[in-house]
Amino acid sequence: MEKTYQPKAIETQWYSTWEDQGYFKPSGEGEPYSLMIPPPNVTGSLHMGHGFQESIMDALIRYQRMRGSNTLWQVGTDHAGIATQMVVERQLDEQNVSRHDLGRDAFIDKVWEWKHQSGGTITQQLRRLGASPDWSRERFTMDDGFYTAVQEAFIRLHKDGLIYRGKRLVNWDPKLHTAISDLEVISEEAQGHLWHFRYPLSDGSGHLTVATTRPETMLGDTAVAVNPEDQRYRDLVGKTIRLPLTDRDIPIIADDYVDQDFGTGCVKITPAHDFNDYEMGQRHNLPMINILTADAQINDAAPQAYRGLDRFEARKRVVADMDTLGLLEKIDPHTLKVPRGDRSGVVIEPWLTNQWYVDAKSLAARAIDVVETGEIQFIPKQYENMYFSWMRDIQDWCISRQLWWGHRIPAWYDDAGNVYVGRTEDEVRQQHNLAADLTLRQDEDVLDTWFSSGLWTFATLGWPQQTPELKTFHPTNVLVTGFDIIFFWVARMIMLTLYFMDDVPFRTVYVHGLVRDSQGQKMSKSKGNVLDPIDLIDGIDLEALVSKRTTGMMRPQDAKKIEKQTRKEFPEGIESYGTDALRFSYYSLASTGRDIKFDVGRIEGFRNFCNKIWNAARYVLMNAEGQDCGQSSKTNDGSYQLSLADRWIISRLQQAEQAVADGIESYRFDLASQALYDFIWADYCDWYLELSKPILWDDEAPEALKIGTRRTLVRVLETTLRLAHPLMPFITEEIWQRVKTFAGKQGDSIMLQAFPVPEPEKLDPEALADVEWLKSVIIAVRTIRGEMNISPGKALPVYLKNGSPEDQRRLETNRTYLSKLANLESLTWLEADTDAPPSATALAGELEIHVPMAGVINKDEELGRLDKEIGKLEKEIQRLNGKLNNEKFIGNAPPEVVAKERGKAEENQKAIEQLSLQREKIAAL
Repeated sequence: MEKTYQPKAIETQWYSTWEDQGYFKPSGEGEPYSLMIPPPNVTGSLHMGHGFQESIMDALIRYQRMRGSNTLWQVGTDHAGIATQMVVERQLDEQNVSRHDLGRDAFIDKVWEWKHQSGGTITQQLRRLGASPDWSRERFTMDDGFYTAVQEAFIRLHKDGLIYRGKRLVNWDPKLHTAISDLEVISEEAQGHLWHFRYPLSDGSGHLTVATTRPETMLGDTAVAVNPEDQRYRDLVGKTIRLPLTDRDIPIIADDYVDQDFGTGCVKITPAHDFNDYEMGQRHNLPMINILTADAQINDAAPQAYRGLDRFEARKRVVADMDTLGLLEKIDPHTLKVPRGDRSGVVIEPWLTNQWYVDAKSLAARAIDVVETGEIQFIPKQYENMYFSWMRDIQDWCISRQLWWGHRIPAWYDDAGNVYVGRTEDEVRQQHNLAADLTLRQDEDVLDTWFSSGLWTFATLGWPQQTPELKTFHPTNVLVTGFDIIFFWVARMIMLTLYFMDDVPFRTVYVHGLVRDSQGQKMSKSKGNVLDPIDLIDGIDLEALVSKRTTGMMRPQDAKKIEKQTRKEFPEGIESYGTDALRFSYYSLASTGRDIKFDVGRIEGFRNFCNKIWNAARYVLMNAEGQDCGQSSKTNDGSYQLSLADRWIISRLQQAEQAVADGIESYRFDLASQALYDFIWADYCDWYLELSKPILWDDEAPEALKIGTRRTLVRVLETTLRLAHPLMPFITEEIWQRVKTFAGKQGDSIMLQAFPVPEPEKLDPEALADVEWLKSVIIAVRTIRGEMNISPGKALPVYLKNGSPEDQRRLETNRTYLSKLANLESLTWLEADTDAPPSATALAGELEIHVPMAGVINKDEELGRLDKEIGKLEKEIQRLNGKLNNEKFIGNAPPEVVAKERGKAEENQKAIEQLSLQREKIAAL
């Protein structure tokens, strides 16, 4: 083996082999186990959330594959209507061409051309992450088969009265000219104003004061509402207001929605431009006056003076005109949430428009029931409450979008406005007996991508045809997803799958948290804290990283700030850590449902873990090559003998196998990875490899004992590699290929081997207890060495006292181990009535471990050294306290700097206390 572990050299090679050999495909044998990748946008690239989610799914599928299940991990990408259309439109803009110049068909051709050339970025990145889905079954939500499924779903729902066309409020993007979902709306906190307007009563007897953050919408007001219990306005309910700037009278209505303690207790109602007002308008049968065009300009429904103005220009004009009329009472500063489109960046308008809707209420009841009865379980269970709260208050679902790229709605209109739904125009004409010369035009809109992805679990398997794959792998076993799309995707999949398949889409929903930065902040380009998983795997130099983080930033000052921040955080760029180290970092943080604070220091630690495994394998192979490793030996055939250390590590392996399996089965990947880490690093590498040396390096040790040790070395390593493979696929494959023959294994790949199953009969309680005793004594001697500043290379005399007969038995049977691993000159058992010489002492349970200091340390020199060290620390504490007691420093320094200095002072104080204790011990000798 190479001296150092070079992940990049082996990862791409092994992945190509796995994929080329078809190892990711279902085996056709065993119990079916399937899961579906939440389809990433075809425009996307891998981010930390993807990396975390896909790592979890890959661990599950590799684990089940090794357990003998017939596994399918269905992969694919979403056509991402808005995102993809914007990418292609930007390319056309650079050529001074618009999509309207091309026309719809030619533009769609351009999008497909882009998809074939550039749409595979994220799938290549998934491969780099080691994901093992069945690539031969890769689907795209716009491929022919999926398009057919989407059409079929729409037509069936419409035929059954569950899809209808209606005029309702939607989130309208005035730049993209389309309705968008709530998930595509970002609410940003901003400093605005609250304008207080006086609305005169129609009879001239006074006025009511209302407050608004959007003055221009008053042009569409159709009522003023008060609380029915508000004594101030009870007598005014039923009267009218003369709406300023218009020639309209509007009623004063009573509604429980109004909070009488907020502001004046009077609320202006604009049903066509506010979602809450819309609901109130429905309750009171108010007219709905839409005052905006699709571009968010004032339309002809408003007074002449405002027509054609941009909404924000109209706002200024309305405020000025109200002020001129003496109807502007006051303006207050006000912090508000401004809704912006996540793609366009412009302020979103609630807008009244004709759209297609799914009757979600009719589909929701059964979707609630399957979770209540446990047919679908959420992990963690707390997310069921979030699901129920959404589902029990569900609104009809707007599924149409005013785009060109997507599943075009299969509906046609005649000149009279009649609507006909069908697969093709010919089918529509035949079904409805329409004349050949009757002009029909297809609906221009496309379907919301959440509608098509809602069919994902069964449409990817061939529905509406009843395919063998559909029969075998549906329902799927588990969905791995983030909590932010429980409603937008998970709930809709459940509703649509129950409707079309009469079954659930999955049995379990594993909900993971968000991946945040090391400070717990959400990762975003604007904050400059985004980490790219591929950069962590392959590394990136500083200049490339700076460019990546600042390119496309709108304001130069923001780019400069991010550049400075990046250069400080990564002065040398980001090192190459390899895929396995990144994946293991994810698992170590994957406690159920909690958000994840990702620190690059953690991945560095797990790269060291990979190096530890690599070096352990080199040691094993160095001792196995050309030697009898008992490959052909049978248990208890006398050809080999197991030492105490062998029996102990085999016992610990059984415990580790159980802990790792339990962690994966319960979706506690943090516990599974910790169990694996502890076993490999502490038990196998730190202890067992060291315990093997006194036997392997002893020329007088019996050959049967040596064979037993070599056999245990290779077999435990080989089993551990299989245990680790679902989490760390690359390094385990590379080492397994070199170790397998020594362990008596055959096969082309570790991923096709059996996952280890604990064997209770191999648990040896006595060996477990004896080695724990052995470790405690060795650790005690090493602790004394550290405290007394004694070189590890100096052999020490040690006395053991006040132990039990069991301690004495363990001493006699383990002298070799103790002498070698603790580097002892002699090891003496003292009876209770015999005094030990002046010693440094430690305890292992009741057992006293004495290390005589005579001739080991120069007492005066050591006391002098400690005094000098304590003096240095005291001076540093004095300096730090001077800063911390300086009011100017506390007042001007950033809080994190003050906290850092205070932490240094505390650490130095602890160090002084430890050194002082050490000094007392030496002085007493």
